[in-house]
Amino acid sequence: MPTTSINGFDLFYETFGAGEPIILHHGYTGSHYNYHASAAILAPKYRCILMDCRGAGDSGRPASGHTIEQYARDVVALADHLGLARFTFVGHSMGGVIGMELGINHGNRLDRLVLVAPAPADGVQMPPGARERDIAVHTARDVEAMLRERRITTARELSDDMHRLRIQRGLSVSDAHYDESWKALEDARLGERLSEITVPTLMVAGAADGLLPANLLDFQRLPNATLHVFSRVSHGIPYEVPEAFAEVIADFMEHGVVTARTLQEKLQAAASRA
Repeated sequence: MPTTSINGFDLFYETFGAGEPIILHHGYTGSHYNYHASAAILAPKYRCILMDCRGAGDSGRPASGHTIEQYARDVVALADHLGLARFTFVGHSMGGVIGMELGINHGNRLDRLVLVAPAPADGVQMPPGARERDIAVHTARDVEAMLRERRITTARELSDDMHRLRIQRGLSVSDAHYDESWKALEDARLGERLSEITVPTLMVAGAADGLLPANLLDFQRLPNATLHVFSRVSHGIPYEVPEAFAEVIADFMEHGVVTARTLQEKLQAAASRA
């Protein structure tokens, strides 16, 4: 599998198919595996580039640089390496915040932007004690406790093998990634700048995801966006409903932003030609 040395580390990526390029970025402790099933469906028409960010998956483990701004620069560097002047970016969870950063500060490189259950633009806020509990379970590497919790909190049924794979991938991230990325998500303050994202944007959310209220708020701040909410789906949209997720991506790639406003604009244009 290919890697490229950029910005001080070896970045892993995997390519499916050919055609218009789509770079797909995982979440906080995820990896490129989260997109495998969806990419296989999209591959006959699109070039899907699945990447692992610094400190996660099969990429290198640098000692620093785990910030939203640097993650976005790493995406742009990968695109440069692949000779992509422009591309569609799909970002899940933390990857969605990276997508926001790309839309704000690197929008000239984007054809489209897909934010999949993104972490809140104005920073993650956990209930008291929740983060400390997550750290304790992660540090103890208690796979069975994590498995029991994921069985309950994942709205769609997944096999234990799939859960275990994602748990092991989450446990494999570097300590720097685990600590610094979370702080970057807590400190994010992009909400007031979402209005600067003019590239066509799709917000994808899960109705059973605790981030749904924040996703809807951030969607309303986007000036050129459409929305898809999956019923009975929690946070892991790309792997909970990979076939349906791929269909939504393909539809957006073909039709772009379709809203009451865009339909009204089409009506007015037709009237002016009559």
